[in-house]
Amino acid sequence: MLDQTNKESSASKAAKRQKFVELAESRTVNAIKAIRIIGKLGNKNAYQFDDSDVQKIVRALNREIDALKARLSSSGGKESVEFKLD
Repeated sequence: MLDQTNKESSASKAAKRQKFVELAESRTVNAIKAIRIIGKLGNKNAYQFDDSDVQKIVRALNREIDALKARLSSSGGKESVEFKLD
């Protein structure tokens, strides 16, 4: 009976790990694509912006990276999304 419980627990852990890997890879690729799209705003021929706008964007992204690190290393974290240039 105990052996059966260990097998089920091991299978459950393997399934959870596989799901994590699948989601982490997919979501990371999506995040990288989104960051690259933001980078396209750097075309000064198409857009008007200044260094303060760039710093605000970079700070917002860095805050989210810090929040990501906190969520992955513990069980807490914020869920709201807020960003404004002005």
